[in-house]
Amino acid sequence: MQIILYLCSMKLVFATNNAHKLDEVRRILPADVEVLSLEQVGFLHDIDETGTTLAENSRIKAETVAEWLRANSQQPVDGVFADDTGLEIDALGGKPGVYTARWAGEPAANRRKALQELADKPNRAAQFRTVVTLIDRTGTRQVDGIVRGRIATEERGDGGFGYDPVFIPEGYDKTFAELPAETKNTISHRARAMSELKKLLQLS
Repeated sequence: MQIILYLCSMKLVFATNNAHKLDEVRRILPADVEVLSLEQVGFLHDIDETGTTLAENSRIKAETVAEWLRANSQQPVDGVFADDTGLEIDALGGKPGVYTARWAGEPAANRRKALQELADKPNRAAQFRTVVTLIDRTGTRQVDGIVRGRIATEERGDGGFGYDPVFIPEGYDKTFAELPAETKNTISHRARAMSELKKLLQLS
């Protein structure tokens, strides 16, 4: 990976091809930061997320892509970052956690499982946590972002993705899927992690 410096802009590779994540992150980061997907840099491989924590999986993804770029890409970038996100439900001892995306197999099934697991539990408190790993010329660093909230009793809203239709952030009475994207992108776990990433990158 060749590192170059920009006076007015920055080019980063986000270790994902998830269109929802890409759109969300591009909306959150400043307009003069170009965020490239794995497909855009030619990385077409699966990454084995073998970690047992969000931090481990985030690091695995970032390191895998950074190593590939160093060996295979002539496209200069300022750095690589990856995220791993988990839904941690209090009454379930923090589950699904690191297995959030594959808890029941696919998004709709995951949401149904969350609702079923909490059907007879009065405590519906939960949190989303995102861990971001950045690899750039200064080394490898990690930051995270957390948003507390609760699991709704049924799915609500058509926006967002993943567990958004069943997660109500603290201080609101609407799910992430019911809130405007502009609102979610200022209060979400990923927004808070991106805010910390901007500090690492010394972005305003």
